[in-house]
Amino acid sequence: MVEWITSPGLTDYRTAETWMENRANAIAAGDAAECIWLLEHPPLYTAGTSAKAEDLTDPDRFPVFDTRRGGQYTYHGPGQRVAYTLLDVGKRGHDVRAFVHDLETWVIDTLDSFNVRGEIREGRVGVWVERPEKPPLPDGTPAEDKIAAIGIRLRKWISFHGLSINVEPDLSHFDGIVPCGIADHGVTSLVDLGLPVTMDDVDVALRRSFETVFGAD
Repeated sequence: MVEWITSPGLTDYRTAETWMENRANAIAAGDAAECIWLLEHPPLYTAGTSAKAEDLTDPDRFPVFDTRRGGQYTYHGPGQRVAYTLLDVGKRGHDVRAFVHDLETWVIDTLDSFNVRGEIREGRVGVWVERPEKPPLPDGTPAEDKIAAIGIRLRKWISFHGLSINVEPDLSHFDGIVPCGIADHGVTSLVDLGLPVTMDDVDVALRRSFETVFGAD
């Protein structure tokens, strides 16, 4: 059984990290169930293990947290649904690449609930949407914006950290970083795409899509 936890308000980042580490240890020891933790953070930037200093373009704008999850710089803040994913990757096949693919599929299926076509791109982490109403890129390819980020850590084959979906964050807050090291694409959200979606709507879709991708909880 997977436990679902939803925290109201804004959760301190270091508090969340400590909680995740303790829960991951408990899951590995067989003392706790797997868990999906849904929350929002106050405005902040996090640096993954591949972060480049030059991609933090406004280091004084918000607090910056170094973290040992995969990936580069990302933003978290109000209006963004963070889903921390504490799951036993060992019992799910010991295949990290397949697990990340399942996370991507989970996000894509969730977005499909709102008639948004999310896509993955080789060499670009996260989930993207085409923006045909915007001018194409210099090479003629369609403009694309990022709508979801993914980054995990493993401890004893238990995953933590997870993913975030932009529901209605202040998109200008992404200006202080080069999100995930990608400078030639933008960032969007469900509301930015013209959809009157609430956080509760996204939570319902996340849970339904989780069962489709990972099996009933």
